[in-house]
Amino acid sequence: MCNEVCKFNDGMAVNRSMNIWLIIAGVLSAIAAFLHLGCIYFGAQWYRFFGAGEHMAMLAEQGSIEPVLITAAIASVLFTWSLYAFSAAGLIVKLPLIRTALLLITLIYLVRGAAGFMLIQHPMGRSPDFWVWSSLICLSFGVVHLIGLKKQWKNL
Repeated sequence: MCNEVCKFNDGMAVNRSMNIWLIIAGVLSAIAAFLHLGCIYFGAQWYRFFGAGEHMAMLAEQGSIEPVLITAAIASVLFTWSLYAFSAAGLIVKLPLIRTALLLITLIYLVRGAAGFMLIQHPMGRSPDFWVWSSLICLSFGVVHLIGLKKQWKNL
């Protein structure tokens, strides 16, 4: 059985170690990163829509650099997570510490998802709807990562 690149009769090469779950995980993290960049570009209206809290929206309206820096940092982390998922899926070069990174990424998504449900009663400046939806999203991302990681573990 071929684990890397196999050639078929038509001469087309196919990477057999690609993992669709990790490809989906990478796409999901990239989408989340782009949505964060959208908040920077579109400003207060997007911060409000995505539940960042009124304080962040007001800072954005005032032209403060704080929401830009915070949101850019989050987007950078999410883009990095996307690259690690794509790397583990076999789409790009193998990145360093890939097992450790993917374990931590998966754990962070799952813990963030579960913890968010506990914050519904004490929303810390965010709406309960924000915590429900963002927690469901994070749990979903974590499950996709977990399935992909489990399927790919021996190839990492």
